[in-house]
Amino acid sequence: MNRIKSSNVISLTAALEMSEIFQYATGSFSPRYTAMIAPVLKAGQKTASPLIVQISQKELERYGITPFEFADEFYKQVEALAITVPVVLHLDHTKELQVIKDAIEAGFTSVMIDASEKPFEENVNITKEVVEYAHSKGVSVEAELGMIGTTDFIETDKDEELYTDPVEAADFVKQTGVDALAVSCGTAHGVYMVREPKVDYGRLTAIRELTPVHLVLHGGSGVPSEMMQKAFQLPNGGVSKVNIATDLELAFLGAINREERMSNAECKLLPAEELLEGQNAVEETVVEKITEFLLSNNKASHFKL
Repeated sequence: MNRIKSSNVISLTAALEMSEIFQYATGSFSPRYTAMIAPVLKAGQKTASPLIVQISQKELERYGITPFEFADEFYKQVEALAITVPVVLHLDHTKELQVIKDAIEAGFTSVMIDASEKPFEENVNITKEVVEYAHSKGVSVEAELGMIGTTDFIETDKDEELYTDPVEAADFVKQTGVDALAVSCGTAHGVYMVREPKVDYGRLTAIRELTPVHLVLHGGSGVPSEMMQKAFQLPNGGVSKVNIATDLELAFLGAINREERMSNAECKLLPAEELLEGQNAVEETVVEKITEFLLSNNKASHFKL
């Protein structure tokens, strides 16, 4: 699909370079229903903040959306809302190369291959293949590296065994050529929720010293803002991208007095008034995250688009 992209729809690399220089984090927001894309974009425009709109393979499957449908709505809203702030269209956690290829064809400017549960060498080989393909299309790649798979967490008392090893991270980046690396440093990433959120700043600093690529923290929910802000204000750059997903869906469902998640098709059938209430709640949540948590408001002016 030869889509004509607006100059403000940029790659992940271009977005995160500025995050690192100016010591804020770019929010990677997951609108799990296509109706939530518009309020995320509106919040970025309102706060003059760069932002990332993302969806994962699991979310595509769970909510009944194709990469093409998601991208179509994204580009339609960028144009309809006259969005001028820098924005990335990112495919989050994905296991299959075909889904990545579909997303790139649909117009995503960044993709994430997650082979973190595989042995190190296998993770390297899978990631390398994605990097070669995506880079040939001008698309950024994020990957993930932890020391052991999350399924092993039940067998261990120490979170540290899950943490990303700085030397291993340097080797991984060198072998794969990825643009961004999601690292495990203590934030709640699914099964970590049995622990109090914390961030191992020493480990982050060590990874940063050995690794030239942009760093990503998944599991931003529940982490106090001052704890997260310290992570992206480390000397020489710390975390540049923070993923925010569940908070948006909870805001949307809460506003329409619903507890059960629905499919994207069901969401489209909501009465207009109800849908608008949900969208307004999402917009407010994103504005709050941008201004209070990420400190990315008014940073759009740093970009020359």
